[in-house]
Amino acid sequence: MEATEVRKLAALEDDHWWYRERRHILASSLKGMTPGTALDIGAAGGGNSRVMRDLGWNAIPLEYGAPGAEVAEERGLSVIRADATRLPIADGALDLVVAYDVLEHLADDEGCVEEVMRVLRPHGRFLVAVPCDPKLWSEHDVAVDHLRRYTRETLTALLDRPGFELRSMTSWNVLLRPVVAMRRKKSSGSDLEELNPIVNLGLRTIVTAERYVPGVKSLPGVTLFADLRRV
Repeated sequence: MEATEVRKLAALEDDHWWYRERRHILASSLKGMTPGTALDIGAAGGGNSRVMRDLGWNAIPLEYGAPGAEVAEERGLSVIRADATRLPIADGALDLVVAYDVLEHLADDEGCVEEVMRVLRPHGRFLVAVPCDPKLWSEHDVAVDHLRRYTRETLTALLDRPGFELRSMTSWNVLLRPVVAMRRKKSSGSDLEELNPIVNLGLRTIVTAERYVPGVKSLPGVTLFADLRRV
């Protein structure tokens, strides 16, 4: 991702409705887990690393590009610079790997998944978030250096391999999908921008409601979350 977009993300992530709810989703996914050593691939502003650290994890932020690493370091995080397909981590060293909005940026997404499998110890978890549905492809994807958007079928095919148990795959940002689809048709660049506080609160209220709507996670959304266990 270009330096400008990384800086936008870092400036927005503390209060923006999108990032706040995703931090909640991450924290909820970790409930019941005994904290250990975790890797946050594509840490950027470090929001997910801070969630894990607040829950007692030894969270290691990893960034490939200089802009993301600089932002993480400015926020007090000791970041590793490395390629997600060549992780500088020993075999079976990790209890958790988080890759939120990472795989869609990689030409070799399979190589990343193989590396994650290598570094996870038995019963370790792999938490994934990716943009979904190629029909939503827009100038936003181009601006933030996406190479693809996934479907349930293509993400399942990527993750379905001996050594991984797919515990769940769920949709997110379902209720706002029509709004996103309309906006993306007209977009001429990244959606990363500061919002009016009232608009931000309204969007946050809608996306938070998805926590409580039965069956919503099986419907088409904007993001897919996957939860895997190393066997």
